Amino acid sequence: MRHRQVSFGGHASAFIFRHFDSARMISLGLEGSANKLGIGLVSHPSPDKPPVILANLRHTYVAPPGAGFLPKDTAKHHRAWVVRLVKRAIQQSGVRVEDIDCICYTKGPGMGAPLQSVAVAARTLALLWGKQVLGVNHCVGRT
Repeated sequence: MRHRQVSFGGHASAFIFRHFDSARMISLGLEGSANKLGIGLVSHPSPDKPPVILANLRHTYVAPPGAGFLPKDTAKHHRAWVVRLVKRAIQQSGVRVEDIDCICYTKGPGMGAPLQSVAVAARTLALLWGKQVLGVNHCVGRT
């Protein structure tokens, strides 16, 4: 059993540790710790090759001028956009749901309400699709 540390690139950063029993692994990552929602799909061809970013999509909540972004409004934005972005990422990447091995999401730190929205989305997809789910520390995932 070999372990390897790999990461999503771009804003949808997340680290996962995985046993490489097969030649290829594909992970879906959801990042929503603040006003940006990021969805990434990454292929990990083998332990000896670098990961390949298949999709890296974002959508940003923009608050009204002078208002700043509130957690409840940011969470509402994330809930409204997460399904659309996941669908687009899958379409853009050319992978099928069956090809995805695990779903990663930002567990914290960050704004509570947006984090919760993304966690619920990740867990729901994992249950619907029968995938492993992994909560990732945002600070570790960005390194």
